[in-house]
Amino acid sequence: MVAIPFWNQQHPASYPAASIFGEDFAEAAYLEAACAQQPTIAPIALYLKLPACDRGSRYLDATCREMQKLAPLHGHRRVRQLHWAGGVPSYLEPAELTQLMYNLASCFELDRCKTRDYSIEVDPCRIDESSIALLKGLGFNRISIGIGDSDPQIPRAVGRAVAAIRDYDFDSLNFDFMYGSPQRSRQRFDATLDALIGLSPDRITCYCDGFRPDRPFGLINHTSERLGQAGYEHIGMDHFARYDDELCTAAREGKLQRNFQGYSRSLAQDLIGIGASSISQIGNCHSQNEGDPDRYAQRLEAGLLPVVRGLRLNTDDLIRRHLIQSLCCLLRLDIPALERQFCLSFESYFRDCLDCLRAMERHGLVRLTPTRIEVTPQGRSALRHICRLFDRGQQIEKQLSRSLD
Repeated sequence: MVAIPFWNQQHPASYPAASIFGEDFAEAAYLEAACAQQPTIAPIALYLKLPACDRGSRYLDATCREMQKLAPLHGHRRVRQLHWAGGVPSYLEPAELTQLMYNLASCFELDRCKTRDYSIEVDPCRIDESSIALLKGLGFNRISIGIGDSDPQIPRAVGRAVAAIRDYDFDSLNFDFMYGSPQRSRQRFDATLDALIGLSPDRITCYCDGFRPDRPFGLINHTSERLGQAGYEHIGMDHFARYDDELCTAAREGKLQRNFQGYSRSLAQDLIGIGASSISQIGNCHSQNEGDPDRYAQRLEAGLLPVVRGLRLNTDDLIRRHLIQSLCCLLRLDIPALERQFCLSFESYFRDCLDCLRAMERHGLVRLTPTRIEVTPQGRSALRHICRLFDRGQQIEKQLSRSLD
């Protein structure tokens, strides 16, 4: 009997994972990929990564330098999606926030249409009403608040922040909910979840803070059930949204996409990352910036782009990306369509995965037919592991493991 490999480490469940990026892909490769995409006028997404602490003006100056270097490559394309990560307003003064957005607007064509998706992460304990008003004025229409289950009740600061966000008429409020602490009882977890639901966010993204080998999926299924009863639809593996939310509409219409940030509407195919450790996707190339903030700044001060590693997708990568994206977003794979698009036999190409896939079927996680793989409601909680089965990075891990046996 084949055992199902439930890996201990968290898998990003988007393809490719940064763990398979190589250092042979650096600034020159990025410039080549960007220049190849220059003739297109299709919209782009921007991701601005700022550390969740005060790094001083040097880091902000470095991000400005990076924007200026990227502007000739991407500045002609409209920015339909924008995300600032790192609890940005918590550590920046209003003037610094305004300057950052001014720098972006000077280098890129920011979209002002109502369908844009401009979001920012905030720390509710370090933000006040005036900061929220400023964010609205700067053009953000979505806010995300990080919350853990480590406290017996939602801090009052979260309630104050939510009230202000509602007052300023943001399009969407999301909670990033980190749960699964082994020190917390189910009763305390339920109390925290009830408090979250009582604040009526439009979306809730759930992240488990550790693998529980004794019950790896029970809490996920329990969360899905509780949120479903409260009027939230389960999107993909870890997102929940109210039934009338745009994310639910995108899922129903097959217009959902997933990358390292999670799920979103498919508004832009190319993603431009700015800041230390940020990831970009341009065409069939993926890259990552230097992760150390000081070395990131040093590269830009020397006139270099901070790209230090990446990957140019080959045909095998494109096949796996298509398959994993389909399972993540549609919860199914159309096998004949995949075979036609890439001129392959699914059974031959993925023969190393078939035994494990059939074991997952016996456990009720997937339904298999000659033309279809379908994730079951029970398998939704194991979707990350189902996807990892087809990840090239996992195939490399298997080879390394065999070589060490």
